[in-house]
Amino acid sequence: MTSFHFTAGKIPLLVSIPHAGTQLTPEVEAGLSDVARGLPDTDWHIPLLYDFVRDLGASVLIGHYSRFVIDLNRPADNQPLYATATTGLYPETLFDGTPTFAAGKTPSAEARQGYLDTIWQPYHQQLQQELTRLKAQHGYALLFDAHSIASVIPRLFEGRLPDLNIGTNDGVSCSSAAIDAIKHVCNAQKDYSWIVNGRFKGGYITRAYGQPEQGVQAVQLELAQLNYMDETPPFAWQQDRAAQLQKVLKPLLQAFIEAGKTV
Repeated sequence: MTSFHFTAGKIPLLVSIPHAGTQLTPEVEAGLSDVARGLPDTDWHIPLLYDFVRDLGASVLIGHYSRFVIDLNRPADNQPLYATATTGLYPETLFDGTPTFAAGKTPSAEARQGYLDTIWQPYHQQLQQELTRLKAQHGYALLFDAHSIASVIPRLFEGRLPDLNIGTNDGVSCSSAAIDAIKHVCNAQKDYSWIVNGRFKGGYITRAYGQPEQGVQAVQLELAQLNYMDETPPFAWQQDRAAQLQKVLKPLLQAFIEAGKTV
């Protein structure tokens, strides 16, 4: 199985979906703890939620492998992105602090190096290649990194997470015009709470590729999952909730596309 699915689009936007994968390697599957076997920290249904971006003409990149194999939104050197609680390139715990692997069954360093070479590297090579293509064709490129997470995880944040968590690496990864356009869409709706650069400021993908001065702008959106799915197993998709959320996501993406040419 290839490590990702990629579709080239016609506009300057690439939508990256690194955490929706559920594929496991044999070593990881054999070693997962009982709690981790349900893949609870997956960004469930995100490709379906964002399927509308294909009609907009966006390129789409979707990782196939679970973050329990290797996290595509962490740096290859596994340096921490946040000073607060987080998970690494090879998650040793779930978001709630529960061990990812049964005692003595963590994949070997050799196996993990293989995941870096055959899963992480190809995803990022494709991501960079597409951004380069878009910039060459349009003069600039836009990257939207799409994520979701359970709305209540005490280990990671207090209380309930805002519905829409927009990250721009504290304003470094995109222009002020682009983020102002996104804020305008958020302000115009009343159904969802939102914040910019709160608990989630953007992971490695946003921070590494968002370089407005080089003609590449990046934004991460971390969605509270209860707005489009059930947050308990089997993590069912909820069509009515999802359709309502898409009424905000569509204009948000369109605003980013329209304003993204301004650097």
